[in-house]
Amino acid sequence: MRQAILYLRQQLDGLYPPSEVQAIAYLLLDKRYGVSRLDYCLGKDRTLSPDERQEWEDIVRRLQASEPVQYLLGEADFDGQTFLVNRHTLIPRPETAELVAWVAADSTGRERILDIGTGSGCIAVSLSLRLPEAEVQGWDIAEEALAVARRNNDRLGAGVTFACRDILRTEPLPDSYDVIVSNPPYITASERRDMHPNVLRWEPAGALFVEDDDPLLFYRTIARFARTALRPGGRLYFEINRAFGPDTVTLLKEMGYHAIELRPDYVGNDRMIKACL
Repeated sequence: MRQAILYLRQQLDGLYPPSEVQAIAYLLLDKRYGVSRLDYCLGKDRTLSPDERQEWEDIVRRLQASEPVQYLLGEADFDGQTFLVNRHTLIPRPETAELVAWVAADSTGRERILDIGTGSGCIAVSLSLRLPEAEVQGWDIAEEALAVARRNNDRLGAGVTFACRDILRTEPLPDSYDVIVSNPPYITASERRDMHPNVLRWEPAGALFVEDDDPLLFYRTIARFARTALRPGGRLYFEINRAFGPDTVTLLKEMGYHAIELRPDYVGNDRMIKACL
């Protein structure tokens, strides 16, 4: 096992930062071979079988091709749960879990909540688990992503209902929801050059990118939708591009929202917004 880890580090040298390589190694040991980080640090070791050695070499080749370890494993940890993921869904990020925690902390517990662009269902399912008396819906334009979301909902025992909807072409139902939350596409096309290949080559572009000439397209569209779809006193939550925090605040003010709050994520980047009707 220790030789396998050394091989992993050698083969990924220069492709990922050393700290990330170490994190990948610990994750693989735990998820694929049942060896915890503590066990490894305490010196516990075992010999890989020939099949396991071949599997390890295959894993390393896939990592060299920039495949995210979460897709390789078929799962990602989020908000205390393990979610299934594949190339049709974004990999859940820690900052999105902060958004979930904010929505849940503000909730009365019995609200009607809509997650727009649900992907793997990580936001909707996590809110359903945190707020079991809430009625939670998740929408996405991609049926492939919704298939993953439904599996996560069933595996984790949540109560979300899902539907295939294109928010750019959806008319609101008046006074339908107490809360609307969304992590829409917000990375501009010009930001591609600064992104790691494991995102560009593997994660679904339609869930990531928006055109440079209209970076607030989805925020404006969803906020307009929410003006009618939210009940009086309803709340709108977004995960945002850190470069457009003040612009998104201004947009929401101009659309008639109040009590707008812009929050940083755990590393200090503007990342979340809440607005009220």
